[in-house]
Amino acid sequence: MKNLWLFIAAIVIISCKPEKEIDYSLISGKIENTDAEKITIYSQFDTSQKTEINIAADGTFSDTLKMNTDFYLFREGRNMTVLYAPNGSDVNITYNAKEKDSTITFKGNTTAINNYLIEKNRLSKDLISDNKTLYSKEEAAFKEELLAAKSAKENLLVKTDAIPEDFKTKEEKDINYEYLATLNNYPSYHGYYVGNRDFKASENFLDELKNVEIENESDFLYSTYYRSIVGSKLRDKANDLVEKDSTLSRDIAYLKAISELKNQTIKNKLLLEDALYGITYTDNLEEYYAIFSENSTNEKNNEKIAADYKKLKSLAKGNPSPQFTDYENNAGGTKSLSDLKGKYVYIDVWATWCGPCIAEIPSLKKIEKEFHDKNIQFLSISIDEEKDHDKWKKMIVDRELGGMQLMADNNWESQFIEDYMIKGIPRFILLDPQGNIVTANAPRPSNEKLVTLLNELDI
Repeated sequence: MKNLWLFIAAIVIISCKPEKEIDYSLISGKIENTDAEKITIYSQFDTSQKTEINIAADGTFSDTLKMNTDFYLFREGRNMTVLYAPNGSDVNITYNAKEKDSTITFKGNTTAINNYLIEKNRLSKDLISDNKTLYSKEEAAFKEELLAAKSAKENLLVKTDAIPEDFKTKEEKDINYEYLATLNNYPSYHGYYVGNRDFKASENFLDELKNVEIENESDFLYSTYYRSIVGSKLRDKANDLVEKDSTLSRDIAYLKAISELKNQTIKNKLLLEDALYGITYTDNLEEYYAIFSENSTNEKNNEKIAADYKKLKSLAKGNPSPQFTDYENNAGGTKSLSDLKGKYVYIDVWATWCGPCIAEIPSLKKIEKEFHDKNIQFLSISIDEEKDHDKWKKMIVDRELGGMQLMADNNWESQFIEDYMIKGIPRFILLDPQGNIVTANAPRPSNEKLVTLLNELDI
């Protein structure tokens, strides 16, 4: 009898034990007519978090997602899809890569929401003009188009019965934030597209944004458009700080504006979001890191940025440059950085698909011509993928690129690129004749500060 009671007690204990919370989601599917070899899935709010899934020969794929987010960006080739897959989801997605929008289908326990998101995206494509057409419109016509799209999306949300009410509530706010965020972009975008950089919107045009409170944690964690508005308001605060103190750099001012927030969740996320890239490019590393460290309370974030800070310290002026070996030389053979000792080296990291990189080419040619008889080597390193090798060779000829043209051995993941913590291009680096760093973030060719710097070095 005693053993029986012990057995029953054990059953009770086991049955009362809470189930472990599921901390992952499952994704699978099939993509027809794709040329891609893999799928890349990003966390929508932090694209530094990503996972890559191989696509089998028959187009099928499957994997587990563990990024602690509800929304993902699903990318296959040039196709991009917003995917709702919170922990506990089992999502199956299929489509024809040549006509994704008309063939995409979902199965699983989030099907209704993902179908809604697809329809919402279709409405945007059908009802909103391309950026140039939209933002070139006068204020009244611009707002009329936005309001029509907003109304259509609200109607779609109302008539979609299969999605939970709490999701509908969040979506209702997100649709409004999308409208407000697009409205907020109008002054700068309109000025750009109509060629009037001094354009200012009419006095009351942005009144609807005045009462948007920037520390709503729930909205911040759900809506990318709300985040956009928050970022814009913080940049306005940063500009005010710079106006009051002209010695303050804009990146430091923006970090200070974030630090004034009272909601620690929002503050931590914005500090990390800025630091992941900002700390790499700041000219005020010590001050930047000090402000981040004083205000961030997330240990995981702090460890990540501390590691970046330590690495960036090794890229300070006077330190030996990271090296590369045997990069393909367009002129033939290979080249290593050590081969260039004895000259200053101005490095341009670029790619054929990078618009801002290509925009720098005329200025770079001008600088090369001005300093052609000086002790400096102009070196361009492409981080194009191997599949674009011929495109790289062709662009060198078509654009009559000068200097030394090399191709990195593994695009973004080349050791030299990772050692310099290059997270965006174009990126420019200047080394001295001993192979030491003059600056790991040199001015662009289009920036007059570059000529000043080179002249000061008496090259």
